[in-house]
Amino acid sequence: MKLRIYTDGGSRGNPGPAASGAVIKEIDGHADGKTIVCVSRWLGKDTNNQAEYTAIIIGLERARTLGGTEIDMVMDSELAVRQLNGIYKVKNPEIAKRFVEVHNLIQDFKKVTFRHVRREFNKEADAVVNKCIDEHVGARS
Repeated sequence: MKLRIYTDGGSRGNPGPAASGAVIKEIDGHADGKTIVCVSRWLGKDTNNQAEYTAIIIGLERARTLGGTEIDMVMDSELAVRQLNGIYKVKNPEIAKRFVEVHNLIQDFKKVTFRHVRREFNKEADAVVNKCIDEHVGARS
């Protein structure tokens, strides 16, 4: 099964109250098909980059349980995409732990790609993250 996963992580403050989210869709040809599931995870106090990586992890974990075989990961974190595609080195020890976890997870799939999109093309995943944060700390003023 081919899946497209839109991921996002966010923190209000850096570090601050943080959450991660993923929107998993079927791929219909090259376009998005229907949304299968939205997942989120409350992280407590964390950094934005850590939340971005956790979003990738929860997306891949759920894709695995759904029986995904080819995964197109889409995110607005240029840093994460460049690190996962081997363009940038991972220097932060906490990010390195999550990077290894992602690397281990992708072994469960036939193919995984990581690509960057501008923020305006990742609104669904952003909404999942903000809803999760709002549920834990209250809506933004």
